[in-house]
Amino acid sequence: MEYIHEIEHAEIVHRCFRCGYCKFPEDYVDFNCPSYKAFGWDTYSPGGRMWLIRAWLSGEIPSSPHFAEILYSCAACDNCKEQCVFPKFKDYLPEIFREAKAELVNEGKIPPAVRDYFKSIMVHGNPYKLPQEDRGKWAEGTGLEPFSNQEYLFYVGCVGSYDEVGQKMARSVGKLLSEAGLSIGILGSRETCDGNEVKVLGETGLFTQLAEENVMEFLKMDVKKIITLDPHALNTFKRDYPRLRGNFEVFHFSEIVAELIKDKKIALSEFQARVTYHDPCYLGRHNQIFNAPREILNSIPGLELVEMRRNKGGAFCCGGGGGNFFTDIIGPGEDSPARVRVREALETGAGIIVVACPQCYKMLDDAVKVEGLEDRLEVLDLAALVNRVRSIGQ
Repeated sequence: MEYIHEIEHAEIVHRCFRCGYCKFPEDYVDFNCPSYKAFGWDTYSPGGRMWLIRAWLSGEIPSSPHFAEILYSCAACDNCKEQCVFPKFKDYLPEIFREAKAELVNEGKIPPAVRDYFKSIMVHGNPYKLPQEDRGKWAEGTGLEPFSNQEYLFYVGCVGSYDEVGQKMARSVGKLLSEAGLSIGILGSRETCDGNEVKVLGETGLFTQLAEENVMEFLKMDVKKIITLDPHALNTFKRDYPRLRGNFEVFHFSEIVAELIKDKKIALSEFQARVTYHDPCYLGRHNQIFNAPREILNSIPGLELVEMRRNKGGAFCCGGGGGNFFTDIIGPGEDSPARVRVREALETGAGIIVVACPQCYKMLDDAVKVEGLEDRLEVLDLAALVNRVRSIGQ
């Protein structure tokens, strides 16, 4: 394995499971690992997984369905990296987990749900198994034009293109950006999967294929700037694509909207409401974008932003990362991350949970329904909230 078989990284594995500091500041009670919270066993914690990886590398335990399930329960939220007290190797922790999964992919010993996800991407180009020509249907009636030398490409991704909740969010963002006068275009049926989850789940060959195809398409169309709906796409465009000649300026839509508000291109009316904001892992911890969504919310007259107990770099994951949005390995139980997060939101006294990621949107919206809180909590994407405020008094 590229990382784990190097002596230095094998030592990281050893030191990680012997430390366990990431669990101790809160004495496990508030331990910020979504899979540990869902299953309650130390083997599902970062240190526990490292212990298993060490035993696996030394031949003490074999590859098995249960071992694979434990590794793939990781939501790739980066909290272990955030909490780690060893700066010299903390950045390698998520890479070690990913490389272990890559080895399981090479062995063909992955959970059935992960296998089916890869197959759907390879055969259909999306995890929903829906036709490529349907990819741009979400934009019908929005007035958004196909990309043709506009300043920005608005990249929507698989969830925004095919999922009902994701489509709703894509329309909200597209409407907001276009009506603010931004020069944007979309790829529609020419758009393909960004590959972020494919890479995180360990299928490096398929990821490289997807990324290279996207880079070639973007370069062919002379794309210079990209606005993403999904923080997951933002992450791979910024971190992985430059190694494949994909050097683009990449923004999350919240960054652009915040600037449009500052430039007075979006006028905001008063809105009396108490809201709380959920930090997406791939926007926050992975890419350090904490301020733009809050700047938007704080610019709305009358709106009261109340933070959840765990926020910003310490925010609790919704459980959708690491491909779990599609594989559902963590499951929907009472201590599933999304349900825990919704209960945290309820504690703030807010009536609205604002989200900035289509995966978080779907996870938290479903959790509100399962918790029976539909009459007390509304899940609303950031752009939809701004659109709602813009319509007041008009």
